[in-house]
Parts: sequence; C-alpha cells; structure tokens
Amino acid sequence: MRLLVATDAWRPQVNGVVRSLEYMAAEAPHFGAEIVFLTPDRFRSFPMPTYPEIRLSLTGPGRVARMVEEIAPTHIHIATEGPIGLAVRFVCSRQGRAFTTSYHTRFPEYVAARTPIPQAWSYRALRRFHRASRAMMVSTPSLERELTVRGFKNIVRWTRGVDTELFRPRPERVLEVTSPVFLYVGRVAVEKNLEAFLSLDLPGTKVIVGDGPARAELEGKYPEARFLGALTGEDLARVYASSDVFVFPSLTDTFGIVLLEALASGLPVAAFPVTGPADVIGASGCGVLKPDLREAALEALGIPKDRCRAYGETFTWRESARQFFSNIESAIEGESARSAPVLDPDSVLQAG
Repeated sequence: MRLLVATDAWRPQVNGVVRSLEYMAAEAPHFGAEIVFLTPDRFRSFPMPTYPEIRLSLTGPGRVARMVEEIAPTHIHIATEGPIGLAVRFVCSRQGRAFTTSYHTRFPEYVAARTPIPQAWSYRALRRFHRASRAMMVSTPSLERELTVRGFKNIVRWTRGVDTELFRPRPERVLEVTSPVFLYVGRVAVEKNLEAFLSLDLPGTKVIVGDGPARAELEGKYPEARFLGALTGEDLARVYASSDVFVFPSLTDTFGIVLLEALASGLPVAAFPVTGPADVIGASGCGVLKPDLREAALEALGIPKDRCRAYGETFTWRESARQFFSNIESAIEGESARSAPVLDPDSVLQAG
C-alpha cells in the first residue's frame, strides 16, 4: 500500500491529529505500507484568523491533481476538512478515485465559540464533505453514536495509542511547587474550557502545559497557576510524572491523546462525563468523571498510580495502526472502489 494522507494539520502544530499521523507513519512498515503526506509545507499559506498557529494553504485542484499523479498512491486518506482536504476530495471525486476520511475535531463547536455561525450550518458542510468517503474514521463509540444521529454514514472505529516507554512513572519530581499538583496539557484556547479548571478552589498547585491564543489572558487572570508553555518529549514526560492528577476540562474533544499520556505516566484523570473522557476512562477506575470538576479532582487523588499505569499500557500505537490500515484496505479494496466513478454533485467545493 502506498498511502497518500492529505492533512491541513501538520508540524509545527502540536496536537492529536499531527501526533496520530506521525505514529501511523512510524508503524506503516509493520503493515507493508508507506505513507506520503500532502501537508501545508508544500504550499504558500496564511495564518487562520483567531487561530494563527494553524496555517491555511493556498492551493487548488489543478495543482493538487498533478501532485497526486506524481505521488501515484494506491490509496488516499483525507485527514482534515481544510483547504488541502477539500482540494484532494475534489480531485478524487472528479477522477473517480475512492478515498477514506477521519473525523478528528469538533469544528462546528470551535467555530461557534469564535463566530456567530450556527453549529447546524457547520455540521451540514461536514456531512457533505464526508458523504463520498468509503469510510469515515472516528475514535470512540460515543462519537460514533453522536455522529450517526447527526446523519453521518460509513463510520468505522480508529482508536489511539500512547508511547509507554516515554510516558511512564518516574521517581524524580522536576516541578518545585506545592503538592498536590493538578496538571493540564493541551492548547490554551477558549474551546478547551480551561477556566473551568483554573477557577477551581483546589489545594496545591495548578500547572498548565501548552500554548495558544488565550494564554496571556489566562496567565494574567490566574497568577497562582504555573504556565510552562509548550513542552514535548522528555520534558513533557517528566512533568506528567511529577504531577498527581490530570485535569481535563474540555467539553468538545473527540478523544484526548493527553489522557492516555497521563494514564501511562500513572496519573488518574478528573474530567466531565463527556465524549472522550467517558470512552477512555470507562469502567477502568482510573479517573473520576463528574459534572462537579472540583469534586472529581479531589476524589482522583485517592486513585492508585499503578492502576493507572497498568491501564495506560493497554493502549498501543501498533493496535491503532492495525485499525487504521485495516479500515482503509477494507473500505477501498473490499468494494472494488476503482471499478466505478465516484461522482459527487454535492461536493463542498462545487457547492461553493
């Protein structure tokens, strides 16, 4: 399999989409596959309004069609619904190429948090985008149920994994702060609902790892919290291992790879009972999910770290990759995808 993955999310962005795709590329040889990425670094781009870390590519179907021809993929996967994803989707529809997609991000909720655009409009556009896909991959059962109700079709499961060698309990604590340490890792942006965590009356110290457009405002508003900025690799892993509870205040994440990193590091999770945490934690006893986030954080202090580590070890990137490549092969090869054109008059680009 020579797989073309079209993604608008790419380095230097640090998020679950980028990390998931990087791990799929690393695991690809074990499944007889090769991944070639079509990413924003191949095009001129400009920063997304209100979200400058994300670059929007300036491209069109003609150029993308030539690039697809040069890459000569046997399979195509569209990971995001941005300009690159739209262009590749258009080319596939015009050329009768089958493709798969994945649903990573709740764009309707993110857009509604920043603009007056109703969620219903955004979901309608997303349904059109994914309609011609042979399979749309989602990360959790609850997200699958939710999107099914919203009218999405051809949904298949693709879970996530964690690097348990990097993220592990460690004897040393690198944070010189008052314990207990309540940790958040992720983007510092309005859609992450961070104030629900920062405003809590908790003992010890709140530590925030990550960067984003809301950092300056929140850092000024909550001076008692420690904002460490974006960390990766060993630096990030040591901070996880130096903390006591991982607090995940988001109401919109579709999964949350950081949950797995925390669990593998021995951290119990405190979160709201919503999609993502509810699927990852389940009945494992490794977290507390409550509408009262303060109660959840305090109760999570009593969860044994070795229990969390053992549970975190059950999530592997090898199994995630097995699902990913199996979904693509089953969806495309199982339906003799190249035998008939994939005509899609409802293409988002054509509709525009």
